[in-house]
Amino acid sequence: MAGWTLLPAGLLVGGIGLLLLGLVLGNQGQGRFWAQRSTEAGANALVATLAVLAILGLVNFLAVRYASRVDLTENQIFTLAPQSQQVVQSLENPTRIVIFDPLPNPQDRQLLESYRQAGPQFTFDYVNPYNDPRQAQDFGATQTGMVFLESGDNRRFLQNVSPSERLSERSLTNALDQVASDRTLTVYFTQGHQEFAFDGSETGFLQAATALEDKSALVQPLDLSQTAAVPDDASLVVVAGPAAEFFDAEVAALETYLNGGGSLMLLIDPNTSPGLDSLLDPWGVTLDDRVVLDTSGQGQLVGLGPAAPLVTDYGDHPITRDFRSGRSFFPLVRPVNVEEVAGVTAVPLLQSNPQSRAEALSTEGALQFDENAPPSGPYTLGVALSRPVAGAPATADEPAPESRLVVIGNATFATDGLFEQQLNGDVFLNSASWLGQQTDATLSIRPREVTNRRITMTVQQQLGLGVFALLVLPLIGFGLAFLMWLRRR
Repeated sequence: MAGWTLLPAGLLVGGIGLLLLGLVLGNQGQGRFWAQRSTEAGANALVATLAVLAILGLVNFLAVRYASRVDLTENQIFTLAPQSQQVVQSLENPTRIVIFDPLPNPQDRQLLESYRQAGPQFTFDYVNPYNDPRQAQDFGATQTGMVFLESGDNRRFLQNVSPSERLSERSLTNALDQVASDRTLTVYFTQGHQEFAFDGSETGFLQAATALEDKSALVQPLDLSQTAAVPDDASLVVVAGPAAEFFDAEVAALETYLNGGGSLMLLIDPNTSPGLDSLLDPWGVTLDDRVVLDTSGQGQLVGLGPAAPLVTDYGDHPITRDFRSGRSFFPLVRPVNVEEVAGVTAVPLLQSNPQSRAEALSTEGALQFDENAPPSGPYTLGVALSRPVAGAPATADEPAPESRLVVIGNATFATDGLFEQQLNGDVFLNSASWLGQQTDATLSIRPREVTNRRITMTVQQQLGLGVFALLVLPLIGFGLAFLMWLRRR
């Protein structure tokens, strides 16, 4: 009966006592008390009551001891993603989330409770800073809504929660993973070849860079014409939509980095030639000069033209394994051709619709095609490749190091405005996490969304519905009642 307060326990004991007293007093003076039928009926009632109480107590005990929940919502909005569960289960030390908020939000508490049930090392506490100012001062909580993560002697501020900003599964899992892995992702974006900017100076990869920083990554520019080599602390290098060619020395620097166990993400738009063929040839990768067109009409249902293929077919790879049949789209994307090379593991990530075909762009960038031409798809639009580093054997603690490469025939899909559409941002973030050779659990997690099933009506429709409900339906009811009255007469 753990958790019972004095009031319900007293009421239970008092009720049983009154029941026994009523049985005794109700049969006094009638002789042969235990042989009477009323005594037998009362005893049966008492036994039945005690049996029901015992059953309820047993059910309550089992529910507390073996707690289980079933999420029956359409999009499983109350269920943690598999990546989150894996991160929580991998925690080796007790880890606690502390929220300084006098009024806990039910949605945040439900999310934290899901984390608590996923792993024994995770706990959370809500602290009222007005009732416990000493603990608030100890954490450095200067205002309500501050959230902290505590693991051992390490303590860090996570975010502020407010009515307009709640806890998110993505931010919590990324923070917990940083605790579990104790490793910072350092991402370099190449500069000097008309790549997309990531500093917000113009439309480019600002949202992508911000999303990486939200994952506690360090984002830096990289001008190989000045450094002549990739920095040693680079977790991966991103080449985002170059329009000008790399110098031979720059290509050699990227090759040296890649051959030494580095990771490289190449996002190459069509109608560009960055001069990276010598880097891609040993991997068996060639970039097609044509553009993939989706002639199935599937994209037109969501406002996309044939030059922006809608992708729902993904490869069996940690980057895309949890995408299922989710959607991403790639405006003006080129095919990525892959040939088998000894020692290189290549997995297609993105496949176009079978009803697609490839057409060439003119030198001016114009696209002309025959709408009646037969399809020739599907085409590979992105591929993930890996190979062991030569001369670097595995150790007892760590597997053999490997070089990793992701090539996608489009960079526009991850630019500002498109990054947060469908799974576009997840393709980029998951690729960055895998290239950074972090655990699969750190891959991007999309927030669960409740399906919008609201009925949108015009003013005329609302008026018509109101007249029907307030006037027509009552008149029909009165008419039917009048007809029944006439029929009975």
